[in-house]
Amino acid sequence: MPPADTGASVTDRAAASPQSSTDSTDSATDSAAAAVDPESGKLHPGGPGYRRMSFALFAAGVATFALLYSTQALLPAISGDLGVTPDQASWTVSAATFGLALGVIPLSAASERFGRRTLMTASLSLAALLAMLVPFAPSLGWLIALRAVQGVALAGLPASAMAFLAEEVRTKALVAAIGLFVAGNSIGGMSGRIVTGWVAQVWGWRAGLAAVGVMAVVCAVAFRLLVPKARHFTPRSVGPRVLARSLGGHLGNPLLRRLYGIGALFMTVFGAVYTVIGYRLVAAPFDLPQGIVGSIFIIYLVGTVSSAAAGRLVGRMGRRGALYLAVGATSTGLLLTLAQSVVAVLVGLVLITAGFFAGHAVASSSVSRTAKTARAQASALYQCAYYIGSSLGGALGALAFRAAGWEGTVLLGLAAMVGAAAITLYATRKAVVERRLLHLEKAA
Repeated sequence: MPPADTGASVTDRAAASPQSSTDSTDSATDSAAAAVDPESGKLHPGGPGYRRMSFALFAAGVATFALLYSTQALLPAISGDLGVTPDQASWTVSAATFGLALGVIPLSAASERFGRRTLMTASLSLAALLAMLVPFAPSLGWLIALRAVQGVALAGLPASAMAFLAEEVRTKALVAAIGLFVAGNSIGGMSGRIVTGWVAQVWGWRAGLAAVGVMAVVCAVAFRLLVPKARHFTPRSVGPRVLARSLGGHLGNPLLRRLYGIGALFMTVFGAVYTVIGYRLVAAPFDLPQGIVGSIFIIYLVGTVSSAAAGRLVGRMGRRGALYLAVGATSTGLLLTLAQSVVAVLVGLVLITAGFFAGHAVASSSVSRTAKTARAQASALYQCAYYIGSSLGGALGALAFRAAGWEGTVLLGLAAMVGAAAITLYATRKAVVERRLLHLEKAA
């Protein structure tokens, strides 16, 4: 709310506040600089506020993935305690990701009116509060329902975060900034699973979920204290017609459609593998205890490195080259996990994780750079496709495992990677044709 006018003149107010003339001069200087370079006032590495922003979004990323996949490492324990099959228990993961997919578009529209920072804070706070209730779910049905609501609560964060970064960070630093946010996702996914695994081995899976809830509360507080104010956000009301027009415009963009498809296919593999891997590792020939299975997720650190390095990878190989590398690494990793050796399985998981996080960072940052208007909706569509892929991957991966064992899950993952490679190859051929036509036009 603007301050009430006391009736004082401009001269009186200036005299009462000697700093005001300096502020006016600085503001005029900033405006003049922005007119010459629209990105002059945006955050950049080494500049003021960039480090705080990075730590805040990193904490948000940690909490998001820790909460979203908090039951994944616990699925064998949940199955044993509640007497349900792997595909039934997998819905405790898929319900959360599906809830996020449903909520991300309407909440991204809300962020256009109320602000990215406000919505991210509210989203993370509500999700952390729900995390303290999840351990008390009396049955599988209640657990799935609470996880679905928690997914909807989390939906305000991912799309708002991407739009916040696109608005507040210089274009040249955008891939690196989003890479750090995705790196926070990987740390959250890793730490949440490790914590739940070891706590569950001693005190049960409900205590494991409670531990993740406490971690999320800490991250939510850190985010609120660190996140800088938005300086380049302009609020606007997004009605149903405006929202439909924005979504239609993005879906009408062939490049954005390809990026949405690639994100969904990468996440299908990741959701399938990490939903089912616990069941494989606790069974013969591995027979690993719950704590060790949870510790397997330390491999997420590989994702932290690969997503943070995505910017340099794109600089050297281009977007499509980086995607080909990500597809190749993920596919090789899937094949390695077929071996009856725990070392080969671990190496396979390393490659799958590195490939997934690199592909996700490249695709998501490309969406933010491609969309020139309604960026929150563009990012929301990506997140919707991405988490639908996660939901389908978890559910179909568990069904494939029940029907055909680990080989069925791997076959599903390889089919998804063939799809991602086909989309990228189509884009490559299209770019080659366009360059040839341009060359012919210049020659003529």
